Order: sequence, then structure tokens, then C-alpha cells
Amino acid sequence: MDQVNELTIEDVKGNPVVHAYLLAGNDHLGALGYTDHGLRHAGLVSTIAKNLLWKLEFSEREQELAAIAGYLHDIGNVVSRHYHAQVGAALSERILAGMGMDPGEIAIIMGAIGSHDPEETCQAVSTVSAAVILADKSDVHRSRVRNRDIHNFDVHDRVNYAATRSFLEAKNDDKVISLQLTIDTNIAPVMEYFEIFLTRMIACKRAAEFLGATFELDINNIRLL
Repeated sequence: MDQVNELTIEDVKGNPVVHAYLLAGNDHLGALGYTDHGLRHAGLVSTIAKNLLWKLEFSEREQELAAIAGYLHDIGNVVSRHYHAQVGAALSERILAGMGMDPGEIAIIMGAIGSHDPEETCQAVSTVSAAVILADKSDVHRSRVRNRDIHNFDVHDRVNYAATRSFLEAKNDDKVISLQLTIDTNIAPVMEYFEIFLTRMIACKRAAEFLGATFELDINNIRLL
């Protein structure tokens, strides 16, 4: 019988195939004009997803699985942006199985990756899945913008660049998950954020509800949701 390993996020980060696929996928999206989806985004989503479940007092293993799923969630971009969530789930299965991970845990991670996109229809299927959706959709920040010519920004570049602070906070006592943004309105008006990210906020609301929490959105210290 094959040996089953209780993998950690550090094991996954150290896998050269994971590293190569994330870098290549990010390069592919860069060629198409997308914002950063590479190691920075993967690491941040991983950390936020794990911290979210820690704050809400879910088990340590669920926290670790959320970290792994968060790190791998965009690995499917190495093949194509289209259906990257489903492709990423399949790639992750092969990688994690090769590392000796428990099949039941692989299934949880596959479900989380496969259900994180598209934003319009994504729906949490597990605790880990909900954490990854919230962590992914909350990453709005100027550090994601690759285009350095502000005069040639498209709307996604402009809104991301306008976001100078993004923080996802979870409070277990009152079961509230809040996304706190600071937006430079000289670069992009708040309404423009809603125009392109409304589906993200709806996805976050559904994911928070799956975790038994309420989702709130604060922009420039004003609660809007």
C-alpha cells in the first residue's frame, strides 16, 4: 500500500513542478494583459485563507488544507485562462497524489480549486472552498498591476492601482468577515470598483454565509455592504 503523507503548505511550496507551473501561468496571463497571478498572489491567498479559518476557529488541518488550496488555486493558468479552475483542480490532483497525499484531502483541495471561479457562478462546496474564494476575491491592490504606464491603464489596472490597502478581517465572536479597502479616488472612483467587482462581492457574501458569517465591505472607512 502506498504511503500517505500529511502534507503541509511548505511541502507544496517546495515542489519544483508547482513553482514552475505558477511562474509560467503568470507569464501567460501577463502576455494577455492580466494583473499578477503568480507567486505573490498565490502566497497571499494561501496565507489569508489559512488565517481566516484560524480566526473562525476551524481545525488546524482545515487551515492547512486551505493554505494548500489557496496556493494552488490558479495553477491551471499554465494551460489557459479559460476553465483554469477546473484544469487547476486536475493538475493539483496529479501533483498532490505524486507527493503521497491522502486521497480524501486531495478531493477537498480539488473541490476548492475547481469551485473558486468563474466569479459569477462560483459557490463554496466546503469550508476550505469558502476560505479560498474569500481570500482570492479580496486581493485587490496596486501591487498586482504590471502595467507601469498609468496613462494606458484599463479599468482593472486602474481600480487595482487605486487600492492602496486591502485587509480581510474575521471576527469569530460576532461571525463577521469584513473586507477593508482604502481606495485613492483621484485614480478611480468607488463606483468603478463596484462596476467591475460586484460579482466578486456577491461571491464573497455567499462564501461567508457558508462559513456561518456575515460579509461586510468597508471602503475608505465607510461601510457599503
